[in-house]
Amino acid sequence: MTKRALLASPTPDAQDAERALRDAYDWVAVEDAELIVALGGDGYMLQTLHTLFERRSDPVPVFGMNLGTVGFLMNEWRSEGLDARLDGAKSFKVTPLEMTARTVAGEEFVLPAINEVSLLRETRQAAKLEVTVNGRVVLEELVCDGILAATPAGSTAYNLSANGPILPLGAAMIALTPISAFRPRRWRGAILPEKARIGLRILDAAKRPVSAVADQREVRDVAQVDIEIDRSRELTLLFDPEHALDDRITMEQFTS
Repeated sequence: MTKRALLASPTPDAQDAERALRDAYDWVAVEDAELIVALGGDGYMLQTLHTLFERRSDPVPVFGMNLGTVGFLMNEWRSEGLDARLDGAKSFKVTPLEMTARTVAGEEFVLPAINEVSLLRETRQAAKLEVTVNGRVVLEELVCDGILAATPAGSTAYNLSANGPILPLGAAMIALTPISAFRPRRWRGAILPEKARIGLRILDAAKRPVSAVADQREVRDVAQVDIEIDRSRELTLLFDPEHALDDRITMEQFTS
């Protein structure tokens, strides 16, 4: 039998579900597991995937069950029949971004992002950014509240709220989406091939400070942020056959 670990959000519902599953099935530590079962919402799924980055050199598949508010990346919660569900689950590959952020003070941070990397102004002053793709300047000055680069898995999250495009899973694309762009006013973003290397240089960083966020981890007062796909950290999510994550992402384009 596949060795499994169980992780749960601290919410009361998830904790109750964890107790029920711990009594019904055998579990091992995360470091020894061949598969992870995660209980919570989409935010907790992201937290679980980042936990795997930190605690394992070989991230293992994750099967999530929804005990949160959204659950886009989660399966339906049921305590019974878990063995059969795991045996019949289908897999989706998720390739994260890697953010390299250098601060005004000269510090460097390299962080993974499964959903998106976002840059946001820290004060009332609008951010001013120079945007490069593969070393070529494509926007000499973008004046905005911020900008984000989203993976297909993250395109229905913050990216969608910022009026960015929905990317089907397997699209091999990155969505580059401005947040409240002031100039150039008509620029609505770009869809880039996943091999693209995105550079974001903060202009006048001392007067107009900007923070960079890789999913939920923030670096403040950045001077330069570079973003690219990190294929060395490919992740696997497991879903019930009826979940059809790719269909759900497609249908999000037709919801009001």
